[in-house]
Amino acid sequence: MIELWQTEWCPASRRIRERLTELDVSYIARQVPVERAARGTLIAATAADTIPALVLEGGSAVIDEVAIGAWLDAHVPGPEGALAHRTKAAKARRRELELAASELTR
Repeated sequence: MIELWQTEWCPASRRIRERLTELDVSYIARQVPVERAARGTLIAATAADTIPALVLEGGSAVIDEVAIGAWLDAHVPGPEGALAHRTKAAKARRRELELAASELTR
């Protein structure tokens, strides 16, 4: 099973999670501590302290959003539903931003 080392607050991690969902790729999400000094488990798994990081089934790691995107492009064919997922995610983000903006103006 593929492992995604990521955090909920990282925009690049969010984009990779969305991409994996669009491509219908099953994965295990591994949460990474905010403090780089506390990322020993991440370093042991990936040989890096950078997120997002994708650990493949064979144990090799692909580090950072650009490299992960390139790996996915080369190895995972996109399902027909990918555009529908992308569109739905964009609408949800817009609603979330609009709600946050309206709360700021109260």
